[in-house]
Amino acid sequence: MTFPSAIVRIAAALAISVMPAALPAPASAQTAPATDWNRVVNQLPGGAFLLGNPKAKTRLVEYFSYTCSHCAQFMVDGMGPLRTGWIRRGLVAIEFRNAVRDPYDLTAALLARCGGKARFVTNHEALFNNFNAWMPKLQSYEETRDKSASTDQVATMQDIAEKTGLGDLLARRGLTPAAQKACLADKAQMQSVLAMTKDAWETRKISGTPFFLVDGKPQPSSHDWASLKPALPALPGAAN
Repeated sequence: MTFPSAIVRIAAALAISVMPAALPAPASAQTAPATDWNRVVNQLPGGAFLLGNPKAKTRLVEYFSYTCSHCAQFMVDGMGPLRTGWIRRGLVAIEFRNAVRDPYDLTAALLARCGGKARFVTNHEALFNNFNAWMPKLQSYEETRDKSASTDQVATMQDIAEKTGLGDLLARRGLTPAAQKACLADKAQMQSVLAMTKDAWETRKISGTPFFLVDGKPQPSSHDWASLKPALPALPGAAN
């Protein structure tokens, strides 16, 4: 944990009167989702992004920071099982809320939002999946940058994106330098990110990132996939 300085389609068997009744479909077929909720992303009024069925019985909230190594590890360990086991079936929806810790985190947060709900989840996952590639560049940049060079926040974030590899990473995902510059200067998205951050650290007083809520209930002892999994609903027909 880090501290401050993120259905069911059932195939029907048709019975023919002159033949024995059809056998029940296998359990896997009975639980095949009619909608793959992994493909459904919405942006909520407060600015958070929601992956999955908006009407899922269980809402998982993750407060995250892009410069948080434990958040990156949760992506590696937890998002695969969450997607295939819970989100795909519409059982759980996950809401991503920023809890920004530093200028690098803020830069990444605004770049992740570039393209809106159509791009957010893939940008978000790309940033964490490449954490070990851009983090050393960030650390080197922090050690050598002239902290008095510019007082312009947008210019500072543009410099961070260019020199830490964040810009190149998202350029490979189709975000042009011009699009990135516009996103870093987007005051509405900035306001959303900072409001979520204030809610995280000052109102909810989260203890670090990642920090989870399950149906609005804080999970202060769950900081990784292994400790979060028991708080999720059991999967039908399988041990949780």
